[in-house]
Amino acid sequence: MPSEEELYQEHILDHHEDPFHRGTLPEATHAHEDKNPLCGDVVRIELKLDDDGKICDLYFSGDGCVISQASASMLLEEMCGKTVDDLKEFSANDMLELYGPRLTPNRQKCCLLSWKVIQSAVHSPIVE
Repeated sequence: MPSEEELYQEHILDHHEDPFHRGTLPEATHAHEDKNPLCGDVVRIELKLDDDGKICDLYFSGDGCVISQASASMLLEEMCGKTVDDLKEFSANDMLELYGPRLTPNRQKCCLLSWKVIQSAVHSPIVE
């Protein structure tokens, strides 16, 4: 029987190799991009919000380590169909718990990059 750590590793690799909603969202209403200057990870998140603040659709793109890209996939899967209020209540600690394995402080920054980006994206409407 696999250990808990092995199960986490497999889950992380699944999200990295077959990510949830990786790409672009042409009908996005909100978007934000940021990077982790320590390691060069980049994540962009595009959201489609309805008038009631529900996340109708969301996609991410970017480049970086397995942690940054897998955590972006995990976060978007978790937030799909939720509301902006749900998103605002989702804390950094919630993100670290969603990811799973304990991380060093420097690696936590990789994991939290997508969380930081999505928190900003809801306040960043796309102006045409």
